[in-house]
Amino acid sequence: MNFLLHFWYKTFCSWQRLVVLCLVLICCQFMLAVPSAFAGSNDDHFEGNVFVLYGGNASLVPPKVKLEESLKRDRPTLLIFYVDDSSDCKQYATVVTRLQAFYGRVVDFIPVSVDTILPKESYATTEAGYYYTGNVPQLVVFNQLGEVVLNETGQVPFEKVDGVFRELFDLLPRSESVELKRRSINEFSSELAE
Repeated sequence: MNFLLHFWYKTFCSWQRLVVLCLVLICCQFMLAVPSAFAGSNDDHFEGNVFVLYGGNASLVPPKVKLEESLKRDRPTLLIFYVDDSSDCKQYATVVTRLQAFYGRVVDFIPVSVDTILPKESYATTEAGYYYTGNVPQLVVFNQLGEVVLNETGQVPFEKVDGVFRELFDLLPRSESVELKRRSINEFSSELAE
């Protein structure tokens, strides 16, 4: 018996090997016990706020103004209803971010998580719950007078919402206008000025 222990010790169990073996076993056990994260824009799993994670736009959450305040101002409002665990909302977050890139200085963007709408008998026209139809994503656009000019659910194309904003701001239609492009922040001009 002593011979077997001595053989085992000399062959397989030097202290360094034993430590390495223990670490490997602990790491394997840890990897098997911890579930992997399944973050994706095509699933209905919760990973966090859709505008922060999928739209790349943390400036939308929380909104800068409330609906009641926005309707009193002389500027259009875009109200977007969403939930954080919807693949449709995750995918649509990029469209809202794109719209904000062009109209964010002149339009109030108000994202509303439908989980925050408290159920009650009736809502005032200055409350988001008044306009919510029960589906997400839902987009509601108000003109400068506070009147609804667009109310649609689903993946409303960028071009459609852009067309509504172009009408509200009396801009040329998309077909007659040059393509909107964002300027580079670190744009360098090497032209000589006279």
